[in-house]
Amino acid sequence: MTRTTLDAVILDYNGVIGLQPTNDQWLRLARTAAWPDHDLTGFQHAFWSAREPYDAGQLSDLAYWARVLGFHPGPRLLHELRTADTDMWTGTDERVLAVLRRAHRAGLPMVLLSNAPAYLSDVLDTHPWRRMMHQSLYSARLQVCKPDPAAYEHALKATGADDPQRVLFVDDRADNCRAAEEAGLRTLHYTGNPADLGAALTPAAG
Repeated sequence: MTRTTLDAVILDYNGVIGLQPTNDQWLRLARTAAWPDHDLTGFQHAFWSAREPYDAGQLSDLAYWARVLGFHPGPRLLHELRTADTDMWTGTDERVLAVLRRAHRAGLPMVLLSNAPAYLSDVLDTHPWRRMMHQSLYSARLQVCKPDPAAYEHALKATGADDPQRVLFVDDRADNCRAAEEAGLRTLHYTGNPADLGAALTPAAG
């Protein structure tokens, strides 16, 4: 990636700002769903198999969990499932936030672009780091998930930048980065090292 000045950065949430769920968090959610401990892989498959339409705002909380479980949960169980699910995605990487704070102080516009269901989106918007974002765009509100090209169009427009080559897109998924490149954005495939992010933002933040 050419180290030239950036006009803006578009950031993924989970896997960049947000920490990946721990095994204990997965087990808590699976147990809430009364899924056998010995079949955590099976639970995760069921969890992810319906996630894209849920993230895209096409399924309600009830409809999503009915697909995962194979039956409609009652109000109490639905509340417990949604709470445990949301809790898995709200932990943040302080090392990444430190990098973003420096960029924010330097005046770099930052836009969040996250695949997230509606309830989680509302919760994330209450967190202090959210105030660093010029805008936060969530798939459930956009009705489209990365790597759909429309998601990047929304995000680029939100940055206010004219030239996509002066906007950096940061995501932990290679397929999302490839789609961003096809949309004309510069990209950083984030693999967990905050120093890489800091180096990528240095021309603008320095």
